[in-house]
Amino acid sequence: MINKVTVYCASSDKVAPKYFDAAEALGKLCANNDIEVIFGGGGKGLMAKLADSVLQHEGQITGIMPKFMKEVEWQHKEVKNFIFTETMSERKTLLIKDTDAIIALPGGCGTLEELLEVITLKRLGKFLKPIIVFNQDGFYDPLLKMFENCIQESFMRPEHRQIWSVANKVEDILISIENAPLWDQNAINFAAV
Repeated sequence: MINKVTVYCASSDKVAPKYFDAAEALGKLCANNDIEVIFGGGGKGLMAKLADSVLQHEGQITGIMPKFMKEVEWQHKEVKNFIFTETMSERKTLLIKDTDAIIALPGGCGTLEELLEVITLKRLGKFLKPIIVFNQDGFYDPLLKMFENCIQESFMRPEHRQIWSVANKVEDILISIENAPLWDQNAINFAAV
């Protein structure tokens, strides 16, 4: 059962409208399925649209943000549940604590950094939940190709393809979470190539 998901997404207001539409649809999907959303707490870009949608549909959402971002008023003003951290590292740790899945919407270097860290943690058996790469209109094709290249060049094992799942439509995200391959702490035994 999915009770809580963490969503990695961008804070840019300059991205194409289709990305805002997807963030809005995901917020609605989570709220309508009584799934709490954990996110970076931002009041701009896809983070804002996601939060707005969850709140509009009477869902639960929690923001996690370093205090230095709060000091420049980057937090979403309507989100009531907030955790403020000392560091970015602490924020990333809390974003994945007790979540049932990670969903990575299209984003920039922050989103990529969070996604790659959680993939690394899963490879090492330190994070065991589903990781969903939302590949909207092929946004993540270059990254997925890079992962494949890592496997072909023996920087990763073929088994590591099961670390993440790919969803191409918002309505497929929850199905992808439910159908994600099981993963356990023994992954550390084949983390090295």
